[in-house]
Amino acid sequence: MNIDILLGLQWGDEGKGKIVDYLAPKYDVVARFQGGPNAGHTLEFDGIKHVLHQIPSGIFRPQIKNIIGNGVVLDPVIFKKEIEGLDQYNLDVKKNLFISKKAQLILPTHQLLDEAYEEAKGENKIGSTKKGIGPTYQDKIARLGLRVGDIISSDFKDRYDRLVKNHVTILKFYKYPFELEAKEKAFFEAIDFLKQFELVDSEYMVNEAIDSDATVLAEGAQGSLLDVDFGSYPFVTSSNTMAAGACTGLGVAPKNIGEVFGIFKAYCTRVGSGPFPTELFDDTGKQIQDEGNEFGATTGRPRRCGWIDLPALKYTIMINGVTQLFMMKVDVLNVFKEIKVCTHYQLEDGTLIDRFPYEITDGGFKPVLKTFKGWNTGLDNISDFDALPVELLGYIEFLEKELKTPINIISVGPDRTQTIIRNQVLV
Repeated sequence: MNIDILLGLQWGDEGKGKIVDYLAPKYDVVARFQGGPNAGHTLEFDGIKHVLHQIPSGIFRPQIKNIIGNGVVLDPVIFKKEIEGLDQYNLDVKKNLFISKKAQLILPTHQLLDEAYEEAKGENKIGSTKKGIGPTYQDKIARLGLRVGDIISSDFKDRYDRLVKNHVTILKFYKYPFELEAKEKAFFEAIDFLKQFELVDSEYMVNEAIDSDATVLAEGAQGSLLDVDFGSYPFVTSSNTMAAGACTGLGVAPKNIGEVFGIFKAYCTRVGSGPFPTELFDDTGKQIQDEGNEFGATTGRPRRCGWIDLPALKYTIMINGVTQLFMMKVDVLNVFKEIKVCTHYQLEDGTLIDRFPYEITDGGFKPVLKTFKGWNTGLDNISDFDALPVELLGYIEFLEKELKTPINIISVGPDRTQTIIRNQVLV
């Protein structure tokens, strides 16, 4: 059985958590393959809102094995808080949650370094969540990092102290004030807590599931336009958020990749700094923000809002090999009499392009927008695709023609029940 991949196609916050939760019953295994607590996957059901940061979104389904893969960077303190937050739901998480021994550990000094680096950038901040993600991946690439499997080694504390000594030297160079004692106390308490869970060679676990014809879903974090190689560099995250990241983040061969589900919003958002070609600075942008409750699940920061960007979407569909599209938060556009779509970028010399350029610079080009009549009505009582307003059906038809990929799920609300399936053969 092949492994399916679900990932975001924009700058994150597309609604991956809801879709993983919705699709989860079709899978035996759900595995996270990159990122860390900078992710915030929101799930809503039974009138309750849940936000997961490091734990796979299949955790609320007791029959599913949930794996935190080797490509993830894990903060033990946040992990402990996440698990404690799940206690109220009487979930036996120790039974169906597995953590790769090869996942990198986020240390308290990684967070301090993240803060110091971001502060030193001044006006050139990249919009880091300051969770220690970047410095942890830096240590991983420099072959200095500590991994989850190291916590059971007899010399773990010595190795920790050596790495922290390096970090302290850097912090002093930046003249960044810090206090470690309380942070380290919480960290080592969380390390002891982490030891209670099943630490595994996840690459074997995932491949054995594939070989036994079990169904596996790889859950991505952030969005494809934040990929460290192919995103809007340098305003990107520190990992590969595209489909290929599932191969390295879980130890899966490319030949075993099946469906690639690409998730996108019916409009576009971005948190933090970085170029955003279709960003709206007027009342329309504010209205989208209010209607969509566009505030970061991890940071609480307001999300910048704009119209959907087709050149960017075509690009991420291409690099990910997307086979099916899922369009999220369609209901946010219910209130608009007109909806716009960016079909091209116009360069300063008047040239039109529909490719995502090497470097996006604000003011270097402007979006070319096509206007559509909005459906301007609620979607609450609609559960069948063909019953959608004709204007919305036309919007979907146009997007499919441009993107050359079928849109098989339309989300019309945050709850798992507010999901319209166009094609029942999803997996």
